[in-house]
This record gives sequence, C-alpha cells and structure tokens, in this order.
Amino acid sequence: MSLAPGRIVGIVVGALAILGIGVYGPAMLLGPLPDVTVKVEGAADAAGEPAAPIVLSDTGANALAVIGDDGSAETLALGGEAGVVPIGGAAKLVAVLATLESLPLPDDGAGPGIPIGPADYTDYLKYSGEGSRTLQVSPGETWTERDVVRAVLLASSNNHADTLVRWAFGGVEPYVVAANDWLAAHGFESTRVDDATGLSGENVGTAEELTRLVALALADTEIAEMFEGSATPVPGARNVPDIAAHLGNEGVRSISRSFTDQAGLCLLFTAETPAAEGDEPRRIVGAMLRMPDYETLDPAVLAALESTKAVAQPVTVITSGTTYADVEAPWGDRGELVASTTRTAVAWGAALGAASVTVEPFATAAKGRNVGRVAVPTATGEIASPLELSADIRDPGPLWRLSHPVELISAFIADQER
Repeated sequence: MSLAPGRIVGIVVGALAILGIGVYGPAMLLGPLPDVTVKVEGAADAAGEPAAPIVLSDTGANALAVIGDDGSAETLALGGEAGVVPIGGAAKLVAVLATLESLPLPDDGAGPGIPIGPADYTDYLKYSGEGSRTLQVSPGETWTERDVVRAVLLASSNNHADTLVRWAFGGVEPYVVAANDWLAAHGFESTRVDDATGLSGENVGTAEELTRLVALALADTEIAEMFEGSATPVPGARNVPDIAAHLGNEGVRSISRSFTDQAGLCLLFTAETPAAEGDEPRRIVGAMLRMPDYETLDPAVLAALESTKAVAQPVTVITSGTTYADVEAPWGDRGELVASTTRTAVAWGAALGAASVTVEPFATAAKGRNVGRVAVPTATGEIASPLELSADIRDPGPLWRLSHPVELISAFIADQER
C-alpha cells in the first residue's frame, strides 16, 4: 500500500518532534552549565604603608640580606657601589668553604693533622715582614684541620690560609682554579678569587653575593659554632685569637674583617633581629666593602641594623573577609570571593606587590567553598590565602536551561575542550 505525500510529511515531522523532545530536552536539562564570570576587584590595600626603608650607607659597596628558612640569603637592601669591587680578606671565606666541601670537619674531634713544612714557615716570615696578619708556626709542628680553619676565620691568618689550601689542593695555583669552579657551581656570577688570603686586588665580587657567601658559611654547623663560641672545646686545641670580632657589644658577630689598599676596610657580619610576637628571631647578614675608616664603617653598620629592627615587625598582608573578586552566573546569581584567612609577613621596608587572583572555573558552588586563591608578593616570598564564595551559586532550573540553548551548547563545547 502506497503512502500519500501528506502522510509521509506527517510521519517525518512527528519523528523529528519525538527526536527533538528525546534529545534536546535531556541535553538541555542534564548538560554542563556555563561558568560564572569573574570580575577582579582592585588590589585591596589591607596592609597599609610599610615602615621606612632600611638605611644603608652610600659610601663603599654595601648589602644586607635575611637568611631564609632554607639557608639562602634574600637581599633586603643595597647601598653604594652595586658592581664588582675588590673584597679583601673575605676571600678567606671562599678558601674555607671550598676546602670543607671535599674535606669536611668531623662533628666532634679536631680532624686530620696538617704538618707545618718549610713553605708554611716561609709564608709566616713573608707575611709578618709585610705587616699582614699571621699566626706563628714552626717547621715540624702539626696543626689539626679544625685549628687551621679557626686560624683562617677567627685570626684572619694569611699564612694559615695558604697552609690550608696547600694541604687541600696541593698548592695555591690549583686552589685558585678549583675555588673559581666552586664559586661558579654555587651560582656566584661575579665573585672570583686570585689567592687564598685576599691580599691580591684581583679577589673581587659584589656586596650582594658576599651576603650569600656568609649565609653559606653559617649553614655549616661547624663554622657557625666557631663564630658563636658554642662548640665543645676539643682537647689540645690551640689558642686562636678572635681578630675578626667587631662591635660585639652591639649584637654584631663579625665573620670577616680586613683591610687592603685595593679593597679598603671590609666587614662581613651577622646579627639577629628581635623576635616579633608569635615569630622567631631572624638572622641578618651584611657586607660592607671599600669603607675608608672605622669612623665611617661603625655608624653605617649600626644605622643599618637599627633600621632593620624597625622593619622586622610583621604587617598584615591579607585580611580575612576582604573581597578580591565578584562572580556572576549568566542566570543572575551573584557572590563575592573573600579571603578566608588573615596572613602577615615581614615587609623589610619594601612595598608589597599587587595582589593577584586565580579562580578555578565553576558554574555552581555552595557558600563557603574555596574556589580560588589570592597571592601578594613580599620581600621574602609570596603570601597567599584561599578565596571562598560568599553566597550560593545555584543551578538555574529547567526553565532557564530549556530557554538558553546557545549558552548550554557553548558550555558543552568548552567542557569537552578542558
């Protein structure tokens, strides 16, 4: 039996209607919804103005840093010459660190013996005749590794610096090659040595890099205890004068103190800032190079430390409840993204960076859900807080879904592309 044209059209229309109802309805009712629109507010000035900046002298080449939790040095301030300058006796710190990396001191005990030979005695006579710092040695003596290191660091003994690298590297020349390789391997781009003593004007670096060198030294427990004087005395240890010490009554622990014609007066030092409420004291390291005299150096050190104490107090960086963004769904639901926690940090006199907001794409969410993050750069790293939703963003329901096919189809395509 043949079908009339009108009947065929009716069947096709009916089939399409059934198909449309069977496909369009479920697709619209069950498909993904479009994401909310996020409008970021201007960076909230929750922290206010940081304290006055750290005071560093314009004379010489100066840097101040804070030792981070990982032992790294975060630069706080620079003053004077920022480029490469002679570093004087600070070069001895390189000699010690490069040596101890391959020949470390034992946790207890004096370490291996280092015999004093003719070359060591000749160095003593030579440096003594030049008026450079020395400690007396005699041929046939044996100094322990620990005592030689103490002589280099605390007494700034030039003849012991040569003795140490001659023992560890076979001579001063091979030491210079190895030490510069060590510096490069540890990321020192500007610091280079020409001898073990620092007497050569070709021992150069920047004040900023030398604060990193001090931080590396203090990360070594054995070295740190030598400067703190807290190490358990080793039986038979030699009496080594602490020539490096300077401004000890002002809370300063000098790590290296030297003078050469090329480098001028150079001081590497460390100090602690007072503990803020709920926080631990922070260790500061400083380098002041090419100072003309102590009348210039000492006030510069004390002014830097005094200003550091003032900026070591924490400021509020993010305040709980502060709005950082607005969200709106295409069907009209709205909410705010607010910081869920209060975060503080030490600004160290630097301006806080602008807040940045990241939000996870979402279409619906309950009030109180963490859907994003706000982060603020500070002098010593990023401070962040989750962002939570202030109001429910609900499903719009079947009527909105069925009447907005374009939005839902776009949402479906976007969902497939994620």
